[in-house]
Parts: sequence; C-alpha cells; structure tokens
Amino acid sequence: MSTTLLYQMFGIRGYEYRRTDYHQGSACFRIEQAREKYRCPECGSAAVNAQGHKERLLKSLPIGGKSTFVLVKVPRVVCLQCEITRQVKVPFADPWRSYTHAFERYVLELSRFGTIQDVARHLEVSWDIVKDIQKRHLVRKYSKPKLKNLKEIAIDELAIGKGHRYVTLVLNLRSGAVVFVGDGKGAEALTPFWKRLRGSGAKVRAVATDMSRAYINAVRDNLPRALHVFDHFHVIKLYNDKLGAFRRELYRELSDARERQILKGTLWLLLKNPENLDETRNEAQRLADALALNTPLTIVYYMKDDLRQVWLQGSKAAARRVLDDWIRRAEVSGIGMLARFAATLREHRSGILAYYDCRISTGPLEGVNTKIQAMKRQAYGFRDPEFFKLKILALHQSKYALVG
Repeated sequence: MSTTLLYQMFGIRGYEYRRTDYHQGSACFRIEQAREKYRCPECGSAAVNAQGHKERLLKSLPIGGKSTFVLVKVPRVVCLQCEITRQVKVPFADPWRSYTHAFERYVLELSRFGTIQDVARHLEVSWDIVKDIQKRHLVRKYSKPKLKNLKEIAIDELAIGKGHRYVTLVLNLRSGAVVFVGDGKGAEALTPFWKRLRGSGAKVRAVATDMSRAYINAVRDNLPRALHVFDHFHVIKLYNDKLGAFRRELYRELSDARERQILKGTLWLLLKNPENLDETRNEAQRLADALALNTPLTIVYYMKDDLRQVWLQGSKAAARRVLDDWIRRAEVSGIGMLARFAATLREHRSGILAYYDCRISTGPLEGVNTKIQAMKRQAYGFRDPEFFKLKILALHQSKYALVG
C-alpha cells in the first residue's frame, strides 16, 4: 500500500506507510510520521525534541465489507520554545476518539438511510459510537439555531411520552425549521427562547399560538409589537371538545334505551365535516337520526360549520361580520355551552381576526409532530433527552422515516 493510496483512500497525508497486518478478517495499516514533520501542538513550532511515542488504534473506512484500522505512532515531544511536553496532534482524528474523520463522515452518510442500530451492525461497532458521532454532529450544526432572521413563528406544545411529558416547540414558519425545543409546557418552557431572541436582534412581526392565557401573556410581555394570531385549528378543536362534552351530557340525560342506542357511538360523526361522511357506511343517515333526537344538539352541530366560515372570507371586514353574527346567535340560543363559547370568542376576537392581517397558523407544527412521532417509532424511543431535542432541531433536513 503506497503513501499516495493512504491519502487518496483514507484522507491521511503527512504520514508514511509501514506495513499491513491481518487478523480475523480485518486489516490494520501501520503508519508513522517523519521526524522532520513533528510540530508542537500548542505553538506549532518545529523546534521540538522527541520523547518517545504512544500507539493509537483508529477504526477507518471498510474495504470490501471488511473492517480496517489505522495504527499510528503518536510522538511525544518537548517544545524548545514554550517548554512543554505534549503529544503531537493527529490531524485525521479527534482526541479521545477511536475512529478517523473519514469513518465519522461515513457513519453520518449511512445514518441518512438507516437507524443507529442498523449502522452499528453494518460497521461492526457499538451502538454508542454511532450515537455519539450523530450527537456531536448535531451539536455542531443545530444546537444553537440562528434567530436573527425570524419574522413569523408558531408556538405549540407536544406530548412526547407517557406521564404527561411535554416539550414546547417554536417553528420558523418561513423556513419550516424548529428553532427552539423547551422542556415542559406553558410560559416557563419559553423563558430560554425569549432570552436568546432578545440577544439576536430579530424583528418578529407575527406569532401563531392557541388561545391559552400563558401564551397570550408570554407574547404580550416579550413581543409587544408582534401581531398575535390565534390558530384557527385550535379554535375549531376547542369547539369540538365542547361539542363532545355536550353530547355526553345529553346521552346521560336520556332515559329511553332506543334513543340512547341511536346516540351511542356518534361522537366521530358529529366531529367530522359533512363532506367527509362515508356514505358506504351510512354515516349521513346515522348522523341525521342522532340530530333528530334533540334540537339543541342540532343547533350546536350546525353552528360548528358556521364557525368555520369565519376563516373562509375574502376580507377581514367580511370575517368580522361573520364572527360577530355567530357570537350574537350563540348568545341568544339559550344553550349554555354556546353562550360560554361565544364569551370566549368575544374575548379573543382581535386575535382571531388577526389571521386576515397575517395568514399564519400552527398547522405546520402538526406536520412536525407527525415527523417526530415517526422518528420516535423508528428509534423505539430516545433515552437521551438532549439527543432527542437535537434530532427535532435537525428534523427539517432529515429523512425522518429512516433515522433514529
């Protein structure tokens, strides 16, 4: 094996090839540095005296499916200028690592197409080595996303496991990249983000969140000039939750067994949009039978479709008229659930209509959530919370279906 081949195949230069040893199907290339190329690792001076050496075994790129190693003599030198004794630097491997830079790059390339376990088995290394390579790469590239150019963001929490474990995500709506992952949910989870945002000099013009009081206060205190848009998907979801509770209360009040049987199992029919009802399963007729049982249930159901019209208007003025009309009808309906929901909408009216000033929502975060769940399933969970956060920050550039 020539020195040229050593450079061309393994990216190692400045070293001389000595010999190759073979053991149990693997190859070990012995190399060493010429004496005249010794340099002080601190000041770079060539005025050094050798004081012995230490051998370092490094895993390198496989050849023909077989493992290869590089055994390098690492000299210890005394610098005549700075008067310290140190080992010379190995330019093709990091300190305290058992592999070369070329091997590290190869692991990262394979990680785009396979799980940590798949890559570890293929390269005949431990799971921890592959995970450590991935984590260090993620720390270098994604641990501190740049916030300077943030203009429009979405904030929402995500359940990540059993026991009410949550993370709070901040998404750059223009790039689709997650720029912050906070522990827990609520205003406290965002404290580190606001601190970094103030230091970045970013000029955020719009924020999309749900209608929780914690987010309202956090945005008001930290981005007082930003437009706060209440996500319309969360508004409809909140209404659906109230609709489901209203149906359950009605079910408990029914005394007739036949009527209870008609209403039983109709929750998903009530929550579905009319255009999504499955005719082959007779869902439209089942829904009609359930609505015929109770006039208030019918009113609450059709008011949901009217509420969706708020976000389908051509202008903010038209949307304002539709929203105000919906609130008035709900208030005079005589149905407590509608009256209470109308009060909620009236309180958050400006944030709902702000959608027409900047048409953003937290919808893209739902797509991020889908990717995160796919990533978790492929990896069979994450034991390292920091590693999990880094994977989320890199998600916009990952093949999420096959990484873990």
